[in-house]
Amino acid sequence: QLQASGGGLVQAGGSLRLSCAASGNIFVPNTMGWYRQAPGKERELVATMASYSGTTNYGDFVKGRSTISRDNAQNTVDLRIDNLKPEDSAVYYCYRWQKNRNYWGQGTQVTVSS
Repeated sequence: QLQASGGGLVQAGGSLRLSCAASGNIFVPNTMGWYRQAPGKERELVATMASYSGTTNYGDFVKGRSTISRDNAQNTVDLRIDNLKPEDSAVYYCYRWQKNRNYWGQGTQVTVSS
């Protein structure tokens, strides 16, 4: 199970912090992170981070203005995005991969006002 928090209405140029906590059967190695989906568009990668190596992967649209971090002991992942733009408005989904399976959280709406 993935429980996300954060999101909501943010002004353009502001910052956003999303948090996600995993519970249930936890296996390592795993990858945790965030995807997003805007109306009429496909779901796309925002950022992910691997549990052992700490390797990160960012979507091109957030490179340089986003930081992902995780706490392996607490099974949590945090995402910060700075300099938000109206086109960042979307439903953001917490994501977890382990044992060759993908898991998704319920999604949290982020709306960036201009």
